[in-house]
Amino acid sequence: MPKLKPDTHRARREQILDAAERCFSTTGFHRTTMQDICKAAGVSPGALYVYFDSKEALIAGISERDRAEFAERMEMLATAPDLLKALSALGEKYFVEEPAHKRRMCVEIGIESTRNARVGEIYRGVDGFVRKSFRDLFQRMKDAGRIAPDADVDMLATILMLIGDGMFWRRAVHADFDAKAVMPAVNSVLA
Repeated sequence: MPKLKPDTHRARREQILDAAERCFSTTGFHRTTMQDICKAAGVSPGALYVYFDSKEALIAGISERDRAEFAERMEMLATAPDLLKALSALGEKYFVEEPAHKRRMCVEIGIESTRNARVGEIYRGVDGFVRKSFRDLFQRMKDAGRIAPDADVDMLATILMLIGDGMFWRRAVHADFDAKAVMPAVNSVLA
């Protein structure tokens, strides 16, 4: 196989991850085959296996990509002049703007994590990263006097994650769920 330019290599990897995400969210982890992913990505099995040797490796790749994107968004939250407005924008991005299949993918990974030790390790790693990111953000805000000095930052992070999990679930499994209509109430609870 000819050596690809770095940009082409990254683009091909992203193309495969996007295809795997769509396949897993539509068909489920178990029913999706590597051949399904090859077909959806428009690549040969040989090309797929250059990048990912298993469905678990694909889940790891999707999760790492999502974790990196989330980390960038968290950095913007940390410097936002209005934390509630920034949290609302983050919620809008995840619960309203992103396609529902991305939420189904999160639910699929969560369910598979209860059956597959490797996927469970990946899922708990991402979940722990998100929780720690929110906890650290709230601690910085507390230290800077931007949130109540008696705020329990661990509990705030937990509550925010529970709200997020519920929004993910509703968006994933209820086609008629109107996340945009719910966001003002969520923002009120957070305030």
